[in-house]
Amino acid sequence: MNRKRTTALIGALMIPVVAGGFLLQAKGQREGAVLLDQVMSLVGNNYVDTLPLPDVYEKAAAGLVKELNDPYSELLTPKDLKQFNSHTNGRYGGLGMLIQQDPDTKQLLVVTVYPNSPAEEAGIRENDRIVKVGTLSTQGWTINQVSDSLLGTPGTKVNVTFGRPGVSAPIAGTFIRREIHIPAVAYTLSLGNKIGYIPLQQFNENAAENTAAALKDLQAKGARGIIIDLRGDPGGILTESLEIANMFLQPGQQIASVKGREGAPQVENAKATPIAPTIPLVILTDERSASASEIVTGALQDHDRALVVGQTSFGKGLVQGIYNLDGGYALKLTTGKWFTPSGRSIQRPRKFVNGQFVEEKVDTNETNATKTKRPAFKSDAGRVIYGGGGITPDVIVQDDTLSTAEQTFTKAMAPKSQDFFTVLQDYAIELSKTATPTFTVQPAWVNEFYNRLQAKGVVVDRKTYDGANRYVTRALDQRVAHYAFGDSTAKRRDLPYDAPLRKAIDLLDKGASQRDLFALASTTPARVTAAPKKP
Repeated sequence: MNRKRTTALIGALMIPVVAGGFLLQAKGQREGAVLLDQVMSLVGNNYVDTLPLPDVYEKAAAGLVKELNDPYSELLTPKDLKQFNSHTNGRYGGLGMLIQQDPDTKQLLVVTVYPNSPAEEAGIRENDRIVKVGTLSTQGWTINQVSDSLLGTPGTKVNVTFGRPGVSAPIAGTFIRREIHIPAVAYTLSLGNKIGYIPLQQFNENAAENTAAALKDLQAKGARGIIIDLRGDPGGILTESLEIANMFLQPGQQIASVKGREGAPQVENAKATPIAPTIPLVILTDERSASASEIVTGALQDHDRALVVGQTSFGKGLVQGIYNLDGGYALKLTTGKWFTPSGRSIQRPRKFVNGQFVEEKVDTNETNATKTKRPAFKSDAGRVIYGGGGITPDVIVQDDTLSTAEQTFTKAMAPKSQDFFTVLQDYAIELSKTATPTFTVQPAWVNEFYNRLQAKGVVVDRKTYDGANRYVTRALDQRVAHYAFGDSTAKRRDLPYDAPLRKAIDLLDKGASQRDLFALASTTPARVTAAPKKP
């Protein structure tokens, strides 16, 4: 009897404590709302400079998101949202060029001109500077301001003025904006003994369609193995990554799961019949392969459907949702974390320094031996795979590195890098007009390039220049091939300098099945042989 009374008493005492918790929580919410309202009112009415009330609200909202200390969460203004959609959709009304800001000079530079675009047709070159949009100078503009000014409704006009090193007069043009189609797969190649090569550069809205077309075409041409190159691919649209993984996995196999703050994990499974269920597959990754790239790679590695070669991926395993808000705004908010089918978290740990998240430097010296220090997991077939953030390759192969002499040369070129690449580009365009498909870089070309650098004011000691002969030869070879025959030919010619790709081809040439690839990988050395000399 006494025990029952005691139990009942404890239960009775707990009720006001819990209820009090709710009361305290509600009180805290009310006080917080009052505080925010008072601060916004005082700022709006008394701040020394006039600040419209809508701006006050926008700044308050943006400040709240910033204080989450999450580099992937942000408040998107209507202009930001338009730009975000254009990048992820893969189509927009513009000129067809990729721009970036030089970190030192702050100049806005053209880094890529897309084929069959208004920019290409007008003769715009890589390394041109955008100096005016309309009648306004771009000095002091951010890259977003320039991009917003160039984008617009297809069919509308925009006047842009460019500067080109070595050309004194500004280059002005009137452009008609067009819908620009950015291919996720710009080309394919057949390498080695009928090895299909697919460079997937981004997961935009065309990624699954482009990849499926490339796979079907290469298989129809008799490909006996496939390499999907995800190096440098920053990711993109989730549904595209799920479709691409499904091209190699059977219905019902898990691709990934996401765990949010509450509730059961959301599981993504393959649903469709795969179009390449058994063909031997290698995926190439590096420290810039992120997000959707890692979802695809992790799923195929966990299910023993692909051998991963290269370097450990970036480790961006946070999930963002886009929430449309009133007034054309949107909130990009981190809502969960991705996990591979074996339970590995894709997210690499981050350091919190001075109020900001700092990406931990990727261990570019990681080897097949040191990777064993990472947390171990098992694939479907019982192979050991590694966690700890990012996707660790089955076979780690570092990029070919510059020699000491080549590093000395590139350091000497750094202060004049823009002039260096302008001379390289101009000379490569000139050489491309007479280049044959079997051209080789002649010693006379290397010598003339040196003379043109000197004439441009890019002064370097001849001994230092000669010590970087391999670097200069490769640069000339790539640019001439690019302008004369396109990116696919340039990539084929670059193979002697691409150690991870050479390793992937070697494995696929030797292995007739996916199981063969895993057997070969278990005995592969940590280092690959030096690049063969080009004929």
